[in-house]
Amino acid sequence: MKENEHLKDCSVPSKMSWDDLEAVCRREGLKCKALGITRANVNEYEVEFLCDYKKTKEEEFYLVKWRGFSESVNSWEPKRHLKCPILMKQFHLDLDQELQRQKRHSIPKKLDKEISTFLVQKAKLRQRLKSWETLLNQTCSHPGRIFVMNDVDLEGPPKNFTYINNYKAGPGIVFNEMAVGCECKNCFEEPVNGCCPGASLHRIAYNEHGQVRIRPGKPIYECNSQCLCSSDCPNRVVQKGIQFDLGIFKTDNGRGWGVRTLQHIKKNTFVMEYVGEIITTDEAEKRGHIYDREGSTYLFDLDYVEDVYTVDAAHQGNVSHFVNHSCNPNLQVFNVFIDNLDERLPRIALFSTRAIRAGEELTFDYKMQINPVDTESSKMDSSFTLAGVPSSPKKRIRVECRCGSDSCRKYLF
Repeated sequence: MKENEHLKDCSVPSKMSWDDLEAVCRREGLKCKALGITRANVNEYEVEFLCDYKKTKEEEFYLVKWRGFSESVNSWEPKRHLKCPILMKQFHLDLDQELQRQKRHSIPKKLDKEISTFLVQKAKLRQRLKSWETLLNQTCSHPGRIFVMNDVDLEGPPKNFTYINNYKAGPGIVFNEMAVGCECKNCFEEPVNGCCPGASLHRIAYNEHGQVRIRPGKPIYECNSQCLCSSDCPNRVVQKGIQFDLGIFKTDNGRGWGVRTLQHIKKNTFVMEYVGEIITTDEAEKRGHIYDREGSTYLFDLDYVEDVYTVDAAHQGNVSHFVNHSCNPNLQVFNVFIDNLDERLPRIALFSTRAIRAGEELTFDYKMQINPVDTESSKMDSSFTLAGVPSSPKKRIRVECRCGSDSCRKYLF
């Protein structure tokens, strides 16, 4: 037997990405069929980003950061040698933005150190945001993809934030899943005993297209894991997760990060859940004092029947963590019950109040109020007001609202 022949089918996982592996192979002059590195292209190197620019009478040059190599080996290359049109276009968009900020109308033959430093910072920021975007999409369990963009400043991904898909139980909190299922063959057309909503003395909340058809203030009871109906049952909407591609972006008016839809959303359509860590209202009061000093607004009371629990999405949440407030919002909150029928622990679902065009920012009213017309709606209390805020007007912190709507109340609370 030849030496090491018994190891020919042995393999171990690598901690390096494919891009990093490719860079190492090219740097060491190694050929690799799996990576597409051959004798013919082993000496081709990939541009990671462009750092600087200058031009002579004859041609234009770019300072190149090569993928897999340190910045100490950055090199000036003529434009005709580079095959990276996307990176080149992005470089000039960043350059034009900075020149406009400085009120300069033409590209100089040689960039100032301040400008070239800014361009490198923007390129590195874009890499960090791309890595965070990849992590978000690897973590999320919903079909809708998440994109991240910051064309406003140099702020990178938020620190101390973990993406989660469902509620997470905080200290001393126990989720008791007590749902019972329906026996319907067709929950929408032939609901047995009213299906799951009927068992709770309510009507099915959705039409045949999955759009909510009940008034705000009414609870939603979806079919659950104990039901005999299939996963395509029309009474299963919120549990299917986010269906739209959404973009987390940096706002340009001091509101921090925001979220916009990248696809058209019809009226009364489920968009996302508000998730976070479930804590007691006593714990929320303690954290609220800290968050108030930081200007944070991530604590929401679950007060459907009792003001016992609060959702804290400050450090653990989903894309809803980045949705901004508006006094004239395009999203509306509904209480939803699926596997857990504990009325103190509803799931918070956000539905569109109107048709929302692609590219439009998504917002909801942090101080939304329900105007009840019957006893049941009155039971559905005031729309998840901010927790941890002192009730006395003399102690209440005044936070300026920057939503810009005609009906703006000027303050969040």
